[in-house]
Amino acid sequence: MNAPLLVVGTGFHFEDLAPGFRFRTHRRTLSEADLVAFVNLTWLTEELFTVAEGREGMAIRGRAVPGAMVYAFAEGQLLPTMQDTGLAFLNADIDIKRSTLVGDTIHVECEVLEHRLTSKGERGLVRFANEVKNQHGETVLTYNPLRLLRRRPA
Repeated sequence: MNAPLLVVGTGFHFEDLAPGFRFRTHRRTLSEADLVAFVNLTWLTEELFTVAEGREGMAIRGRAVPGAMVYAFAEGQLLPTMQDTGLAFLNADIDIKRSTLVGDTIHVECEVLEHRLTSKGERGLVRFANEVKNQHGETVLTYNPLRLLRRRPA
């Protein structure tokens, strides 16, 4: 075997992507343990996320999950698409569309919107439209990251 071996789990290179290219991630169910760990790590200690009893009359039924946690988990689900190829996360607009609860299962659906080489041509800029969806197919969060990606080695 003289051909070079591909590394499993290496992300997309700039050349692998073009406007209109779409993909989705695996699913992940958000647990009570995930919520507790995230709240303890970030100190997002709002009672909406930390108090289970006495929630009668609240607009959200169930254990709400912070939008920041949904975003963070979405980025984690996308990590395999950028492993070893992602150089920088440059910016994004984030929009929380609906509540996410403990027990919800999320995945991310992505589409490439913009794709261009940097001025020196050594790397590429790629803008994505990312939709985080729950188990009912409802969009719970959207964001549009601009990422700096490696080009494929010559």
